[in-house]
Amino acid sequence: MKLVTFATGGQAAIGRVEEGGILPLPFGFGSMIDLINHWPEREAQVRNVTQTTALEKLPLKEAILLPPIPRPGKILAIGLNYADHIREMGGEIPERQVWFCKQPTAANGPFQPIILPKVAREVDYEAELVAVIGKGGRHISREEAPNHVFGYCVGNDVSVRDWQMATSQWMLGKSFDTHAPFGPWITTADEIGDPHGLGVRAFVNGELRQDSDTSNLVFDLWEQIALVSQVMTLEPGDLIFTGTPGGVGMGFKPPRYLGDGDIVRIEIDRLGTIEAVCEREE
Repeated sequence: MKLVTFATGGQAAIGRVEEGGILPLPFGFGSMIDLINHWPEREAQVRNVTQTTALEKLPLKEAILLPPIPRPGKILAIGLNYADHIREMGGEIPERQVWFCKQPTAANGPFQPIILPKVAREVDYEAELVAVIGKGGRHISREEAPNHVFGYCVGNDVSVRDWQMATSQWMLGKSFDTHAPFGPWITTADEIGDPHGLGVRAFVNGELRQDSDTSNLVFDLWEQIALVSQVMTLEPGDLIFTGTPGGVGMGFKPPRYLGDGDIVRIEIDRLGTIEAVCEREE
């Protein structure tokens, strides 16, 4: 099942994507976070929504898609998690997972502009599989981790390298507004099964820059959930950006950073595509 957050009448609404359109869910279902929190008792109701029980079906091409979760509680991200990306960054495969946070205000819709900050010069793209936590918890075992994932999205861990590399802490360079686009919807975990083996690609102005798949993760998603949940309580609606493969702009010689008017498209097999135009901040 594909679940989407979209704009209608100046408000956010949620719906189920089906046959090129969106079946809006009745307003009683609340927000996407509400739906995730009550998924065990709401799943059957959502599956049973039809053209007759929903509001008028909205053609997908006419919809304004918002971030599936407009204000995530946490945006967690693992770095240095594909061997080819580690090599292009001049590093070695880490023995321990490397984590950082993107602030919730970085969340952006799947087709909204990526703003190039006026205080930055080196803005980069990073195609990533994003996992959405469905069942919260602490000290989650690797074996239990799949049961805590609600679904998956396509993500772009937009990174401002001149800020990221200025200190040993990456958070500022990873947290500029609009720099965590994800979507276009949440594909529920039952539809995907094992997420390790999905093709991941990034294009800039139509040129293929990144081309890998999630079987190449150094630390797989279940290891990620097991480790990070030792530190903090994971909550429904939290996002995990699972790492990016080689081919980022910084890895080219000379580097190929994003410029005003560039179009960045990220696609992941079975999950969809997100695309954004880069706009220079005035």
